[in-house]
Amino acid sequence: MFCAQCGATSSPGSRFCTACGVPLAAENTPPVQGIAPSAPPPVQGIAPSVNRSLVYAGFWIRTLAAIIDSLLAQIVAVLLLVIPLGLSLEMSMGDDSSPEHFHAAAEAVGFMVGFLVQWLWFTIPESSAWQGSVGKKMLGLRVTDDLGGRIGFGKANARFWSKFLSMIILLFGFLMVAFTDKKQGLHDKIAGTLVIRNQP
Repeated sequence: MFCAQCGATSSPGSRFCTACGVPLAAENTPPVQGIAPSAPPPVQGIAPSVNRSLVYAGFWIRTLAAIIDSLLAQIVAVLLLVIPLGLSLEMSMGDDSSPEHFHAAAEAVGFMVGFLVQWLWFTIPESSAWQGSVGKKMLGLRVTDDLGGRIGFGKANARFWSKFLSMIILLFGFLMVAFTDKKQGLHDKIAGTLVIRNQP
């Protein structure tokens, strides 16, 4: 027994401290040294996360998705923007303008509208919850970052503008998809993106 008042040790069974005379409580026994507290039981019902390996989209399926996207983007541009803007341009120029001037202006407007549609066609859906353009969604493809996560609008823009570099080097940047380990084109490597196939 030990005294909680002065800390002196008394013989077992003593009711009072031999040093200061304070009554000793029966439960006032020294703690047992050297025994570590038991570890808490493991939490049940929590399964470890499963890392699925990414399946990279190959050259031909990405080429097919690009063809689908190009056709659909052109249809959207012509029906929703080029035709209405062309009619508005014709009415605004009037009869005083020559056919050559009208055709030149129409071509300039058509080029700018088509380019704008192409830019938005890829950057917005690739940085959204879709993670891919319409053509890619139809074929079960997604654009992700290096770890398979969703990309932002900035990375989607880096990927889009880098395609022009892949194009001007005789399309070599696109052909890289066929023989790189992760099926990345030059624009994918520059932007730090992957194109993967959805897994069931």
